Amino acid sequence: MLTAGWGGVRLAAGARAEAANAAPSIRDPAADEARDRYIAFFEGRVQSDPYSAEDLGLLSSLFLQRARETGDHEDVVRAEATARRSLALRTAHNARASAVLAASLLEQHRFGEALDVARRLVQSNPESAAFRAMLGEIQLELGQYAAADTTFGSLESSRAHLDVAPRLARWAELSGKTTQARQLLYAARDRALLHYGLAPEQRAWFHLRVGDLEFRHGELDRAEKSLRAGLAVFPADYRLLSAMARLEGARGRWKEAIEHAEQVLAILPDPATLALTSELYAASGDSARAREYAGAVEVSLSAAEGSFHRADGLFLLDHGRRVPEVLAQAEKDLRSRRDIYGYDLLAWALHKQGRHAEAAVAMRGALRTGSRDPLLLYHAGMIERALGHSERAREYLEDALDANPHFSLTQAPLARAALDSVRGGWLPRWLRAG
Repeated sequence: MLTAGWGGVRLAAGARAEAANAAPSIRDPAADEARDRYIAFFEGRVQSDPYSAEDLGLLSSLFLQRARETGDHEDVVRAEATARRSLALRTAHNARASAVLAASLLEQHRFGEALDVARRLVQSNPESAAFRAMLGEIQLELGQYAAADTTFGSLESSRAHLDVAPRLARWAELSGKTTQARQLLYAARDRALLHYGLAPEQRAWFHLRVGDLEFRHGELDRAEKSLRAGLAVFPADYRLLSAMARLEGARGRWKEAIEHAEQVLAILPDPATLALTSELYAASGDSARAREYAGAVEVSLSAAEGSFHRADGLFLLDHGRRVPEVLAQAEKDLRSRRDIYGYDLLAWALHKQGRHAEAAVAMRGALRTGSRDPLLLYHAGMIERALGHSERAREYLEDALDANPHFSLTQAPLARAALDSVRGGWLPRWLRAG
């Protein structure tokens, strides 16, 4: 998802400017120019005929596509506004504009509004598997897992659909069914590569989804193969570049990781990439640059519109920064969005405040779907260790490191050290079995 609200932020100590100067341009000027000419063409048509719902719907979808290619939050806002103009003219037979409206709201993390739009879209188009899949995705984001299970259960016969398979895979992964998620994503990626009507950004996205899954579960070689294949399709994809930075960091290739991260910052100076760059510099031994980029994260979050995202909150907690503020934000977020990652953020914030018993209660909410996300398992292990429950801590920490020994640049070493303290060291499961 796009990170909203960072446009115009002046980063601490000129970190963004340095990144932009250091990173070579990876965008294709000809492709960008062709896309922008297409947008300008439809802007001209809309200016000539402001009552064409169809042209407005097309223009809204083009804004959303450009936002996904460039990370420009303003294009998400333009997509929403243009879709609303289209729907104000005509709601009947205008599913394109409704779908863009729901997607643009989803990109802005306005999940409640997106849910309302998606429900109406499904009611008007009950035969559309793609619209039901979008509804299921929003239900997952809100933590409405029983409703999502019903929605996705109705899509089993459409599991080969490119709009359906990745969302089914996400629900499978959240439910701890990693093998099923992997099968769905690989099959969807292979079908996408044969679908020549897809834009390069869309084909690259399927490679990204496979790479993300493999990385989360410790399969670094598979992840790298998929991410590099995605970059071959769309070299300027900031999401793939960010994933490559994390992968190279997990391998200890600090120079390559930092280069990828700075390429992302030249495109999109978001706090998540600033945080990653800070951690990469720290791991490489450059503590001064690490502090500089950590300061840039603080500046970005202070200047951001609205609340910060969960990844930003976890970075702050991991580094002991603004803990009461993150806790307050997590509590507020859970009032409307009760998904497992919201409970995880709350649990980690409570743990960082020394409220370990309350953290354990919140952590049960984070683990309730059976997810094998190593970060969740690590948090659960550290909370149990703080409570003095050594056996439970050992189980969770072993599971986290077995799932992915490289799950976090900063937290995986802490997990190994914590495991040393409760069981005398960590060995991979295959070695213990031998």
